Amino acid sequence: MTRVAVVDIGTNSTRLLVADVSPSGAVATLVRRSTVTRLGEGVDASGSLSDEASARVFGTLEEYSREIDSHDCVANLAVLTSAVRDAVNGAEFAERIRRDYALDARVLAGEEEAQLTFLGAMHGRASSSKPTVVVDIGGGSTEFIVGHDSVAGFHVSLPAGVVRMSERHISSDPPAPAQLQELARDVRRVFLEGLPPEQRGVGGAPITHGIAVAGTATSAASIAQELDPYDPARVQGYPLELATVELLLARLADLDEAERRSVVGLHPDRAPTIVAGMILLAEALRAFELDCVEVSEHDILFGGALRLAGVG
Repeated sequence: MTRVAVVDIGTNSTRLLVADVSPSGAVATLVRRSTVTRLGEGVDASGSLSDEASARVFGTLEEYSREIDSHDCVANLAVLTSAVRDAVNGAEFAERIRRDYALDARVLAGEEEAQLTFLGAMHGRASSSKPTVVVDIGGGSTEFIVGHDSVAGFHVSLPAGVVRMSERHISSDPPAPAQLQELARDVRRVFLEGLPPEQRGVGGAPITHGIAVAGTATSAASIAQELDPYDPARVQGYPLELATVELLLARLADLDEAERRSVVGLHPDRAPTIVAGMILLAEALRAFELDCVEVSEHDILFGGALRLAGVG
């Protein structure tokens, strides 16, 4: 067994996985943490990571570093994605993480992020020649990866995420219907412009299976099941229907942020962005004409762990 640690420093949250990986690729989770740090707050407008947002991440990394050290990991990886890629001070931010927290911090290109996400999402699945689309809704971007088995074919990272779209379109609490309609139009435009019809199964073999990873999808599965506390075992593999996403959107959009923080199954820190997340998820399913998507806990953290252990 190889003990590794992977930190995902995203636009909306900072997450940790400490796991033992076997030579055959079995992943045994020892520690899994997620903290909403909103690193991408304001990046869409300013182009820079703010001192306040960076400080939230650094405070979380202080805790995560102690956790990693206590488990005697033989290797670690910190993946930095959309917010850091987009920020003019992203390289400086990554260097500080390497220097101050002894983490192998890498700013991933879109292709690398897609490959690791697909590797994690397809982990442990039976071989199939049928294409699968993996949808990863983040804070600053949404990744779509189409492939089969553990091989990603088409992939694209599109500039529509829960933080970016919330800041761009939602200015009242609760959001006004006109704001939600404009947000949905913007997301639909970004997705349809960035997803070639042939990759969406238009005019060819349709894609009939989708996997949704990351916080929006797992939150939707948790709210739908009214999980309190959150139960990863009940979220993993949950079939989330488009109709359910639409019902959740209608329910959540009718609440103000304080009321959303009390919704059973939703982590309070996701209350500010969950409405935009439901719109993004619904539009992603519609883009591929899917009525249902499978929710997975296995994402870029799993992919990073497999890659670190040399089995992915």
